[in-house]
Amino acid sequence: MTDLILTTFDWVPETPRGYVRDLRVRWALEEAGLPYRVESVPFGARDAGHFAHQPFGQVPWLTDGDLSIFESGAIVLHLGNRSNALLPADPRGRSKAVEWVFAALNSVEMASLPWSIYIFTGDSEDTPGRQSLDRFLESRLRHLEAVLAIREWLAGPFSIADILMADVLRLVDRFDGLEPHPACRDFVQRATARPAFARAHADQMAHFSAAD
Repeated sequence: MTDLILTTFDWVPETPRGYVRDLRVRWALEEAGLPYRVESVPFGARDAGHFAHQPFGQVPWLTDGDLSIFESGAIVLHLGNRSNALLPADPRGRSKAVEWVFAALNSVEMASLPWSIYIFTGDSEDTPGRQSLDRFLESRLRHLEAVLAIREWLAGPFSIADILMADVLRLVDRFDGLEPHPACRDFVQRATARPAFARAHADQMAHFSAAD
């Protein structure tokens, strides 16, 4: 088995700590019990080598032998193909989990991220733009609430679909956006109560704090 190397920033400001997307990869690696090590790139100086691995100058990326994979969803899907702990072995179950992977990143995060960025700015003015973001996110959460009200996990057993959806929803929950959606909130609590999440979160926080 080749060494897995997760690359993230050496440091980030306090506000995004615990939410940088290498957490999704750490969580998947911990759930699967796959050995890996973490390497760093400078937060403030993104050179050509960085852009060669991540065309947008972001993190994370994963090196698996001679493969270099960027985008957290693509990385977690790659890991799912290496471990039955992350994706069901049967084709039907695997297909359902992959559907929800894309739902988390395309249907839900595309609504939650603009809303969260708006909240991050601290601008509480009730503008038409803010109202539009609120309605968009509310629509996505309302439909997801109906699904999670009758399921423990999105596609049968716990999978990478739940890792990604829970991480997307965690940011909404940080700003109390899940308060009207108890099934979504309970889903996040179930997912983040898993020991693998606790280890991943603690490791990320320690990694960034070490550079202070």
